[in-house]
Amino acid sequence: MREIELSLNQTQKIRLKRALEKLESFSSKANSNSNASVSISDSIPVNLEDGVLKGHGTLDLNGELVATLCGVVERVNKLVYVRALRARYKPEVGDIVVGRVSEVAQKRWRLDIHYSQDAVLMLSSMNLPDGIQAYQVRESLYPLGCSLVGGGLCRPNHPGRIPTKNSLDYLIHDSGGWGHVSKVYSLGIGPKGLALVRFHVIKSRRRTALDELNMRSIFEENDVICAEVRGIQHDGLHLQARSQKYGKLERGQLLTVPPYLVRRRKQHFHHLEQYGVDLILGCNGFIWVGEHVEAKDDMVEDQVSKPEQQKFNKNSISLEDQEQTYTPIETRQNICRIANAVRVLSILGFNITIEVIMDTMNLSSSLNLDIHEMLGSEFCVLVAEGEAERRSLTKRKG
Repeated sequence: MREIELSLNQTQKIRLKRALEKLESFSSKANSNSNASVSISDSIPVNLEDGVLKGHGTLDLNGELVATLCGVVERVNKLVYVRALRARYKPEVGDIVVGRVSEVAQKRWRLDIHYSQDAVLMLSSMNLPDGIQAYQVRESLYPLGCSLVGGGLCRPNHPGRIPTKNSLDYLIHDSGGWGHVSKVYSLGIGPKGLALVRFHVIKSRRRTALDELNMRSIFEENDVICAEVRGIQHDGLHLQARSQKYGKLERGQLLTVPPYLVRRRKQHFHHLEQYGVDLILGCNGFIWVGEHVEAKDDMVEDQVSKPEQQKFNKNSISLEDQEQTYTPIETRQNICRIANAVRVLSILGFNITIEVIMDTMNLSSSLNLDIHEMLGSEFCVLVAEGEAERRSLTKRKG
């Protein structure tokens, strides 16, 4: 483990060292059959006569394969490479990221997401506040064993999930004339063994020159935004924000941690109801802790059939915005306490998950610590000892 820079007395240093050694012993036993850790110039035990492919972080030196990075040796078939423990964020399609707007350009925003270059959020890749034009429901039949593509096309070789009789789960892609597919329901097996699928489609209006002129009214420089990685193209990394859970983040704190501490999971959005706080764990190492905001539903049929109801909704929303001009002091304290829990875990180098964050929160509450006392040396030692004890109990039960 990396050296921790804390102002510890001699007793605290001994306690922390014991806890970290205990944690390291657990990890070494768990990974005894996995790949080894190496530092620069360490030799990697391989047989070059077997036709091993030298990958990233390796070098053939005098007939011996040595590491040029500090990290973990990974093997994929005959490919051998070193995965660095500390590195900048490497995006993957579908990652949830939090970024800060660095520039408002032509039909796009540029965001700093702790990547080697700024990410791009196109004006056409996000939902505008008044951009919903119509709501449609479509049903289609698809052959089993084929990938599904928006627009009713079937392409067997298209990169998507394959629907089967047991699991009709697939990847939907937008197609011209369809708009944004917001929800998909599998209704089972239809006639002749075809899969019956229902699409809920949001038709968005085209972006105009007026939308481009009003881009700063949506996002401006230094605004914090949550988005999803759409893909990597020739002009850089592209993001999208086609749901109400994405967009501008306000009334909270933006924390920066090493990206390798945030693992990819099924759920990165967390609503802590007991604290009234929203927590977003960005895969890029940017973590947002802020006041809970109720997400609006995209699929509102009244926006098409009831224009008078639209005006009433806008008026009611404006009144709510006027009433909620501040964050309650209790919510602010909860935000600061959760943020300090994340900072402590980052200092110790622990993986940041919602479970570990809540355990750290509960520990600080049980000790009746003030918010600023959570960043003290004693609490960091207690968190390390608590994590070592938890893993020890888990090992005994297992």
